[in-house]
Amino acid sequence: MARSSEVSANDDKHSALTRRTLLGAVLATAVLPRLAYGQQGRDPASQELTDMRISMTFDGRTMTATLYDNPSARDFFSMAPLDLTIEDFSNNEKIAHLPRKLTEEGSGPFGNERPYDLCYFIPWGNLAMFYADYRHPGLITLGRFDEGYEALHVRGEFPLRVEAIS
Repeated sequence: MARSSEVSANDDKHSALTRRTLLGAVLATAVLPRLAYGQQGRDPASQELTDMRISMTFDGRTMTATLYDNPSARDFFSMAPLDLTIEDFSNNEKIAHLPRKLTEEGSGPFGNERPYDLCYFIPWGNLAMFYADYRHPGLITLGRFDEGYEALHVRGEFPLRVEAIS
């Protein structure tokens, strides 16, 4: 009989340990990503402006944009300088094809679309520069145009120079 109660006590200890281990694993899964985010201080889909600024020049006109603090925007900024072609697409945007795709890390939906956003269109791997209202899935916002954005209304296809502003 003593042997039976000893086995029962071990089973209770084992199941308590298992419950504790399981509870600890669940808590770690829930808490650790938040702690890591807090330590790095960056939301992957952040739309906080940074000191990363670019100029985009075409047809003798220069636009400037400030980029957001997200992995795609940092990846784009690291590619400058770029010589691309800007062209009309639809009735609300211009596009330019990049030499390679940008990282999509941390991309996600956003709901504050507005004219003069600078975006990245994931399926095609191109820049999308909006000058009118838009709403489209598959976009990552890279930044906002600050100055010269009226140039986006000029119809046509032109060589485009993208440079980092120091």
